[in-house]
Amino acid sequence: MIKEILTKADEKMNKTIDVLKKDLASMKAGRATPAMLDKITAEYYGAETPLNQLANISVPEPRTLLIQPWDKNSLSDIERAILKSDLGLNPSSDGSVIRLIIPELTEETRKKLVKDVKKTGEQSKVAIRSIRRECNDKLKNLKKESDISEDEIKKSEDDIQSKTNKFVKEIDDIITKKEKDILSI
Repeated sequence: MIKEILTKADEKMNKTIDVLKKDLASMKAGRATPAMLDKITAEYYGAETPLNQLANISVPEPRTLLIQPWDKNSLSDIERAILKSDLGLNPSSDGSVIRLIIPELTEETRKKLVKDVKKTGEQSKVAIRSIRRECNDKLKNLKKESDISEDEIKKSEDDIQSKTNKFVKEIDDIITKKEKDILSI
C-alpha cells in the first residue's frame, strides 16, 4: 500500500515536470518553435481544433513560423485564432500559407519573459509540494487505519521528501536554463 502511494506521487510529480516543459516551450522567446502554437485552437467546422491538427507548422528560418493548412478553407479561421491568442503576433497570409515573424526581444520584453518563466516555475514547485502533502496525508491515514509501524511511515515520509527535493531541483535547473536561453538570444 505504501509503495503504491509513493509510486502515484512519483507519477504525478513527473507529469508536473512534463507540463512545465510544455508551458515553457510554448512561451515566445525570440526564436520560432512550433510549440509556441500548441495552446492555440481554431474553429474548424464548428469544433475548436488545435492548430497542429489543422496545418503543417514548420520553421524555415530561426524567427519565422510557416503554417500550411491542409484545408485552404481554414486559413482565415487559423489567422483569426492567432490574432485572438496572447502571443501578440500578426499573421501574414498569401492565400495558401501563413507566415508568423517572431520579433526580436527588447530588454524589457526579456525581463518580463524571465519573470513569467520564474512564475511558471514557482507554480510547478507549489504543485510538487501539494503532491507531497497529499502523499503524507495518505500515509498518516494509513497509519490510523492499519497496523503499519511508525518506522515505515517515517521512512516513507523521508522518501517522499527526497523525491520532492529532487523534483524541485529539477524545476530550478529547467528554469535556470530557460532564463539563460532568453537572456542570450
